[in-house]
Amino acid sequence: MQRPPPEEFVLKETNPHLGGGKITGDKLTSTYDLVEQMQYLYVRVVKARDLPAKDVTGSCDPYVEVKLGNYRGTTRHFEKKTNPEWNQVFAFSKERIQSSVLEVTVKDKDVVKDDFIGRVWFDLNEIPKRVPPDSPLAPQWYRLEDKKGDKIKGELMLAVWMGTQADEAFPEAWHSDAAAVSGIDSLANIRSKVYLSPKLWYLRVNVIEAQDLQPTDKGRYPEVFVKVILGNQALRTRISPGRSINPMWNEDLMFVAAEPFEEPLILSVEDRVAPNKDEVLGRCAIPLQFVDRRLDHRPVNTRWFNLEKHVVIEGEKKKEVKFASRIHMRICLEGGYHVLDESTHYSSDLRPTAKQLWKQSIGVLELGILNAQGLMPMKPKDSRGTTDAYCVAKYGQKWVRTRTIIDSFMPKWNEQYTWEVFDPCTVITIGVFDNGHLPGGDKSGTAKDSRIGKVRIRLSTLETDRVYTHSYPLLVLHPNGLKKMGEIHLAVRFTCSSLLNMMHMYSQPLLPKMHYLHPLTVSQLDSLRHQATQIVSMRLSRAEPPLRKEVVEYMLDVGSHMWSMRRSKANFFRIMGVFSGIIAVGKWFDQICNWKNPITTVLIHILFIILVLYPELILPTIFLYLFLIGVWYYRWRPKQPPHMDTRLSHAESAHPDELDEEFDTFPTSRPSDIVRMRYDRLRSIAGRIQTVVGDLATQGERLQSLLSWRDPRATALFVIFCLVAAIVLYVTPFQVVALLTGFYVLRHPRFRHKLPSVPLNFFRRLPARTDCML
Repeated sequence: MQRPPPEEFVLKETNPHLGGGKITGDKLTSTYDLVEQMQYLYVRVVKARDLPAKDVTGSCDPYVEVKLGNYRGTTRHFEKKTNPEWNQVFAFSKERIQSSVLEVTVKDKDVVKDDFIGRVWFDLNEIPKRVPPDSPLAPQWYRLEDKKGDKIKGELMLAVWMGTQADEAFPEAWHSDAAAVSGIDSLANIRSKVYLSPKLWYLRVNVIEAQDLQPTDKGRYPEVFVKVILGNQALRTRISPGRSINPMWNEDLMFVAAEPFEEPLILSVEDRVAPNKDEVLGRCAIPLQFVDRRLDHRPVNTRWFNLEKHVVIEGEKKKEVKFASRIHMRICLEGGYHVLDESTHYSSDLRPTAKQLWKQSIGVLELGILNAQGLMPMKPKDSRGTTDAYCVAKYGQKWVRTRTIIDSFMPKWNEQYTWEVFDPCTVITIGVFDNGHLPGGDKSGTAKDSRIGKVRIRLSTLETDRVYTHSYPLLVLHPNGLKKMGEIHLAVRFTCSSLLNMMHMYSQPLLPKMHYLHPLTVSQLDSLRHQATQIVSMRLSRAEPPLRKEVVEYMLDVGSHMWSMRRSKANFFRIMGVFSGIIAVGKWFDQICNWKNPITTVLIHILFIILVLYPELILPTIFLYLFLIGVWYYRWRPKQPPHMDTRLSHAESAHPDELDEEFDTFPTSRPSDIVRMRYDRLRSIAGRIQTVVGDLATQGERLQSLLSWRDPRATALFVIFCLVAAIVLYVTPFQVVALLTGFYVLRHPRFRHKLPSVPLNFFRRLPARTDCML
């Protein structure tokens, strides 16, 4: 386990020329500074006026063709219009410019052959440069020329300038890089976009009692339960213990709801009249817009809701209005919880739903997505295959998607994005995908965007104000083994607005207060997380262009809780790695006892005698040693952000049969029913064991990270604490410390707080090696 991973799987530090500016220390001198500058020639075609008529009808159907060397872009055409307005932007990459002249031609759309109306020429050496934050270049009117160069009737309004990808026109422009893609829909599908996750709420439905139910069969005791449906989520209470027409439940049911609230909460009271037959005694639909919202644990008011009973008369549903039963409930939208839609190990956001409870941001995260190298062919095309790659980055509620680079194994994006940071102990995820929805692709409608790989970076492992430029290997586990799909080149900077605020965060609970005051069960959290990921993927897949379901699920790590022999082995060896330090201390002590090194043994004897004669020196000595060890390890602190570790994940050494099991469907596809039942039961139980083993390993790794400088701020806080504790314990009599400690541990419950203590909050925020797990 101690051997270094193969060269192809390691993180490589790079030194790109960022921002076109010079690096001064760790900072750069230009504004758009975390990416390499890419030069573009921009042409904004605004409108035309007084165009000469070309058709017999005395009008024209104009459009504009912008041509530079072998690249040409065209605007949409207008029917019978001599004063058209286009307002379209064209961007030509300077790297691919093969001509010294830009030609902008106005043409008349025709059935047989498009007629030439007029054109404008530009010498590329005369084109002005524009650097944001300069205001956009004002467009001008240009007189059209005929093919001989003579001025003719008609004018075209244009703006032509040289700029970079920092230009406001860049995201919406037609690109010469994607000249093969045509059509408004197709162009929208390859442009860079920003998406926002829907605002998620936990909905708590407390079903208390019902009154005056009317079962069909009056001669039996009704077995009544309540079924509640929200969208595709359905939950039910237990059967009421009091078998009467006034049943009581007092049960809580939890759902995930997303704004805007599109579907009402549908509630039905049902009677179990036979083992597989339920009779509906009444229904009601409650719109969520009118439901109370609470920010803390104080209960909201209960309400009685009328139940409507439907009876079928001659095949038609008709409301029965003779008598309306009632149901007593307390319904509220919980604003004090954070709705978990990501794995808790890789959360990028831990804020409560209600905006009123948010604390101010502590800094800014900037990400430059530079380029990728050596991507694998993802789609068949000719003999070599092709890849149309784009990146997705997710942090907090904001998702970003870069533009798709067409047919390239070495795409250059050079796009920069920014997020507000509210908690340093969070993770940003960057995924690379192949666009499977381009023209000429799969016409069956079953095409998917293939995953190329992803990278996770925990912010607390980054030093503030330092620019990290690394090439990350893109690793994906396939049924036939681990595969490197290429490398992605990223630039990351975490800037802190207030060091004091950030240090204070280490004493705060990781999740909002409500998670500790009214905790949800593990099974509830699992179920709610599944619902939350389904809602997020559904909403984002309805955006235009869609961020598709397979992309969202891969970014949110859906299915990471499933059983895997490989993951279980990896977690077992993580625990062994944690215990190896304790075992090493035991072996060292054994060597002391056996006088393997006489000088060390004599020194230990002297230290032992001093500590026995002066017991007040025991704790200061321990803290002083920890302080010295922490300072000693500072020289070997990690210089690189964490990345996917193939050896830690046991991805390289996985047996083919284990991989076959990991990629097997759930339930299993084995033929025998008995084998299927036993196999699924084994996987289900083993999945829970795997989680427990992983959590144990996480706690041990957090202890290790106290002095490892993996999280520089946390280690600095702990080392300073050790020094202060050593000094305070040195000047305080040991008996007083022991007495105070004993009284504190045995303190009365009224002096205890329900929220976790500061040391526990600090410990839970320490990084573990879960970030590096595949």
